[in-house]
Amino acid sequence: MHDSGDLGFVGLGVMGSGMCANLVAKSGRPVVAYDPVASALGDVVQLGARRGLSVADVGARTDIVFLSLPSINEVESVAAELAGLQHRPRLIIDMSTSDVGRTRALADHLQPRGITLIDAPVARMRQAARDGTLLITVGADGELFAEIEPLLACMGTDVVAAGSVGNGQVIKILNNMVLFLTMNALAEAMTIGRRAGVDGALLFETLALGSADSMALRKTATATMVPDTFPEKAFPTRYAIKDLALALSLAEDQDVTAAAARQTMEVLRRTEQAGLGDAYYPALIKVVDGRV
Repeated sequence: MHDSGDLGFVGLGVMGSGMCANLVAKSGRPVVAYDPVASALGDVVQLGARRGLSVADVGARTDIVFLSLPSINEVESVAAELAGLQHRPRLIIDMSTSDVGRTRALADHLQPRGITLIDAPVARMRQAARDGTLLITVGADGELFAEIEPLLACMGTDVVAAGSVGNGQVIKILNNMVLFLTMNALAEAMTIGRRAGVDGALLFETLALGSADSMALRKTATATMVPDTFPEKAFPTRYAIKDLALALSLAEDQDVTAAAARQTMEVLRRTEQAGLGDAYYPALIKVVDGRV
C-alpha cells in the first residue's frame, strides 16, 4: 500500500479541470494529475499540478485519487487499473455522476484489494467548479468523512455527509432530476406566456419574485431561454439525458413510476434527435414551443 500523502486527480474535463485547480491551490499537498487530452493536462500542470504519465502512474504515486469522469463505465475501468497496481491508492473518491447500484458493487469489489471507494458527486455549474463553490454529496460518514472533508472543501462550499456509499449519488441524481423537470416546466411557462402576449424576460423576472422562484429560474433559465441562446461546451443535452436515465433507473429500482421525469426524458430525447445533443440542455424549449 502506498503511504504517500500525495493526491491524484484523473479526469480534467468541463468540471474536473476547475476542481483539480482548486485542489492544487488550496490543499497544501502535491497533486498528480492525468487526462488523455494533453492540453487539459498541460493547463493544470501550469497551475502547479504534477504531470501524471498515465492512470497507473497517478495511482502508483498517490494515496488518494479523485475521479471526474463521464460515467460509471470509465470509473469502473480506471478503478480496475488502480486496483491492479502493486502500490495502489488507499482511497478512490469518485466525483463523477455514476449509477448507484454499480457504485455500490464497485465499492464491494475494491474493498478486498485494500481500496475504499467513496462517491462524492458534485452539483452546480462549471463556474462553481472554477470558483470552488460546488455542492458535494458524499457517500461516507464518521471518521472517513472527517478525513476527506477538508480536501473536498477545497472544491466546494457545501460538503454534505450523505451516509453509506452510493448515497451521495442518490442525492446528486435526484437533484439533477428536479432541475431538468423544473427546466421543462419553465420552458412550458415561457411558451404559454409569450403566446399569451407577455414578454418572456418580464415573466421570468416576476416568477422569481413569487413562490415559483428557484436557482434554476434565476440563473440557468433566465440566461438561456430569455435570449434564446444555448451554447455548446456548457452542460449538453446528451449529459442531461445520461443523468436523467440514472434517475429513472433508480426510480424503477424503488418501484416508482416517475411519470413527470419520463415526460421530461421524452422532451430531452426529442431535443437530441433535433440535432441539439451538444447544445446547453435548456434548448429543450425549442421542442416545447414547436420550433424543432
